[in-house]
Amino acid sequence: MDFNYSPEDEAFRKEVREWLEENLPQEWRRDRYMTMADRDEWVQVQLAWQKKRYEKGWLAPTWPKEYGGGGLTMMQTVILDEEFTRANAPQAGVGMGLSLIGPTILAVGTEEQKRHYIPRILSAEDIWCQGFSEPNAGSDLASLQCKAVVDGDDYVINGQKTWSTGAHRANMCFLLVRTDPNAVPKHRGITYLLVDMRNTPGIEVRPLKQITGSAEFNEIFFDNVRVPRSNVLGQENRGWYVAMATLGYERSSTSQGIIFKRSLEELTKLAAKKMRNGRPAIEDPSIRELLAQCAAEIQVVVLNGYRLLTNRIKGQVPGPEAQMTKVFWSEMNERMANLALEILGPEATLQDDDEDIRRWQMTFLSVKASTISMGTSEIIRNIIGERILGLPR
Repeated sequence: MDFNYSPEDEAFRKEVREWLEENLPQEWRRDRYMTMADRDEWVQVQLAWQKKRYEKGWLAPTWPKEYGGGGLTMMQTVILDEEFTRANAPQAGVGMGLSLIGPTILAVGTEEQKRHYIPRILSAEDIWCQGFSEPNAGSDLASLQCKAVVDGDDYVINGQKTWSTGAHRANMCFLLVRTDPNAVPKHRGITYLLVDMRNTPGIEVRPLKQITGSAEFNEIFFDNVRVPRSNVLGQENRGWYVAMATLGYERSSTSQGIIFKRSLEELTKLAAKKMRNGRPAIEDPSIRELLAQCAAEIQVVVLNGYRLLTNRIKGQVPGPEAQMTKVFWSEMNERMANLALEILGPEATLQDDDEDIRRWQMTFLSVKASTISMGTSEIIRNIIGERILGLPR
C-alpha cells in the first residue's frame, strides 16, 4: 500500500483543519470525558457535535449519499479521523448506531431497512445499544439463551442481556435471540433482530455501576416482548453470521493508532513534568525505555490499521484479521495506562483534583475492561489460531 497522501488528499486535509478551527469550541475537548462529573452534559456535547458533522456531510463520510452519508472516499475518512483526533474533538454520536449497526444494515439490510434506519441514525433520532452478551454467554456468545418464539407475524422474546453499553439512553437495540433451540451447531439457531425499546412493552433496563463510578453498562430484561418478524436483519437462524460482521466493524477501527499517538504525546509531557528522585521522570532510563516501546508498538497498530483499510478500500467486510488488531490495541491500552501510573508514582494512589492525575486514574480503571469487551483476548487468540493460522481446535 502507498502510505503517501495525494495532493487532492492534502487539500482535503487543509479544508478539514480550517473547518475545525471555525466549528470546534475549545470547551468541547475530548479529554474532558475522563474527568467531568456530569456525563449527561458530555452526551449533549456529543449530540451537538454530531449535528455539526451531519450538516457538513462528515458524520458518516463513506456511507452512500442516497441514505444521507457523505459519499467520500476511504482515504478522506482516514484524514477526517486523523484531523478530528489531532484537534481533540468529541466522538461523533451517542450509542452504537454509527460504529456498528449502521454499517451492518448497509451491508446486509433490505432496501426498506436502509431507507428507514440509516437517516434516523445520522440525525440521532435513533440511539442504538447492543443486545449480545448474557450472564452465561459472553465469550461463548453462541451459548446465548434469550429466546424468541414465532407467534403469527411477531416474535415473542423472553430472556436477559447484560453489559449493554448505553442502553439507559437508547431507544433501539440490535439483539441476538435463539429461534431454533435444537440447531446443531448451536450458532445456527440464532436470529438478529432490530428492536424498538421505547415503544415496545415488556423491556426493562437496569444500569450497572462500574469501578470508575459511572454506570454506562446495563442489564436488559425481556418479558413477553413482541417484535415484528419484519425486523429480522439478514435471515432467520442466520443471525450469527450477521453478528460476526458487526463485531468485525467493532474491532477494525483504523483510528486506534492516531489515538495512541496522542496518548503517547501526553505521556511524554507528563514524564517531563513529574519529578522522581529530584529529577523529571523522563530522565529515568526505565521510563524512557517504556516510552520508546510504546512508540514502536504504536507503529504496529498503525500498520495493522492500514492493512484493514486496504481491505475496506477493496470493498471487503472486515474478516478474522481484525481480531489481531483488537487483541494488540486492547492490551497496549493497558500497558500505556500502567506506564502513566508508573510516571505518576505515589501520586497515582491519591484522590486529587489535578487533571493529569484524575484523567490517568480513570483511564487505568476503565481500560481493564478493554481485553474483555468485544471478545476476550483468550477467545480472540483461539479465533486467530483456527481461522488465520489454520491450527486444530
